[in-house]
Amino acid sequence: MPMNDLAVVFDDVVKRYDALAAMDGITLTIDSGEIFGFLGPNGAGKTTSIETLAGLRRPTSGRVMVFGFDPVAQRDEVRRLVAIQPQHAALFEHQTVAELLRVWASFYPDPADPEEIIQRLGLGDSRDVRVRKLSGGQRQRLLVGTALISRPRLLVLDEPSTGMDPNARQDLWAAIRAYREAGGTALLSTHSMEEAETLCDRVAILHQGKVVALGEPTELILRHSPEQELHFTVTGGTGLDALQARPEVVELTTHEQNGHTRVRLRTSDPDALFAVLTGDLGARQIQTRDAGLEAVFRRVTGRTFAEIDGEG
Repeated sequence: MPMNDLAVVFDDVVKRYDALAAMDGITLTIDSGEIFGFLGPNGAGKTTSIETLAGLRRPTSGRVMVFGFDPVAQRDEVRRLVAIQPQHAALFEHQTVAELLRVWASFYPDPADPEEIIQRLGLGDSRDVRVRKLSGGQRQRLLVGTALISRPRLLVLDEPSTGMDPNARQDLWAAIRAYREAGGTALLSTHSMEEAETLCDRVAILHQGKVVALGEPTELILRHSPEQELHFTVTGGTGLDALQARPEVVELTTHEQNGHTRVRLRTSDPDALFAVLTGDLGARQIQTRDAGLEAVFRRVTGRTFAEIDGEG
């Protein structure tokens, strides 16, 4: 694909702060018209990558291009094409939702209709509510609205569904898909495996400033973790050594809770294990799931999100 047909190019980008490499040789491209995800725990390099893309930070080495422009040397051109919704931002607290979006629209030569944005993001019931009275999820959707109002070619969203209930999250995802279907390109930075798997055309899994996996979510799962997961509960103290020794079991972890043991195991053949679970082990609440991107992350890093976020 010609360089100017790509929305974003990271070419061996390094960003160092003294001895720390927040970005350590990141190379990837984002196609025009796709929803792309940066997936990783705190400290993985997601925010630094976004700030570099926006021209807020200059790479130590390497090259970043946005629609063919250098975001540092040609920042004005990039600002006309890109809108960024940070996870936290200051808003005019005493304006209503509609008033705020009308003010935001006045900053741009060809803005979207504020009323259309309100309906698209499911904020109709909050239209005349002052910003300071919004819930966390409503406020997050309003932040996305302030980004969409400029009709950007590239919409960058940092943890967009934080604090949202399931219905609000579905409204947000529908708005992002509608934006893409209208010709836009979206980049999401997210902790949410579900969000990445459901919404993104491709994801880059970041760890310690490096891209450790890149591709379509389903393709990454098939390549790195094709097994399925079984989740079940047994009585506390039940011996699991024989189960763990079976050749079909790839990984087994336990969590003690109220006198019971909650078990998660990854297996290449769940059907072969059902008789064991329902027989001698007396397992209850048995669920079968695809391993998903969390298992991909464990496979390529040797760690879990929870472990790394806890350290952070």
